[in-house]
Amino acid sequence: MIGLKKYIGTLLLLLLATTSAFAQKAERDYIRKGNRAYKDSVYVDAEVNYRKALEDNPQSTVSMFNLGNTLLQQNKVQEAMEQYVGAARVEKDKMNLAQIYHNMGVIFHAQKDYAKAVEAYKESLRNNPKDDETRYNLALAQKMLKDQQQNQQNQNQDQSQQEQQKNQDQQSQQNQQQDQQQQQPQQQENNEDQMSKENAEQLLNSVMQDEREVQDKVKKQQVIQGSKLEKDW
Repeated sequence: MIGLKKYIGTLLLLLLATTSAFAQKAERDYIRKGNRAYKDSVYVDAEVNYRKALEDNPQSTVSMFNLGNTLLQQNKVQEAMEQYVGAARVEKDKMNLAQIYHNMGVIFHAQKDYAKAVEAYKESLRNNPKDDETRYNLALAQKMLKDQQQNQQNQNQDQSQQEQQKNQDQQSQQNQQQDQQQQQPQQQENNEDQMSKENAEQLLNSVMQDEREVQDKVKKQQVIQGSKLEKDW
């Protein structure tokens, strides 16, 4: 289960340990009010009080962190990340830094940005190597990153194969068109040759027919002349 780290439960001890950082009474009061509202799930009121605490002490990493958690509960993810980043720049305590980076990792994890989640979890463990929850989250993010990269690689291969097949189809189509273009003149020549043969045959038949007709006329004339001679005799 991926969960957020919270200062809420140990805030009083943190305040006692860092009295100089929370010297103003108004700031402490706003943080306490914010904590109570957060526990009651009244996140809008919690946000208002944490922001007021930050007005009194803009460097308060507790107010930044708790405000980040409150914003996250309201699905204001980008604003929450900005608060965590701001807290990480100011915070010096390693245990607190570990919690900040853990929550940053949770956000990246939820966004499926597993590469950044892995780095955030690693940074958290650098500050607190004994945190088993962060270690589990890191292992899970690393697995998800590996799967994501494998899926991306498979998609790239599929896309490459599709492009290759598309190019082959286009080349095949071009080859077919070229073959058709080459065949057309040849077919035209064949047709012309065929037509020439047919014309020659027709001409020959016509000549032979004319010759037969002439011969028939000659024969008829000979018969007529022969008949006349016989009659005269």
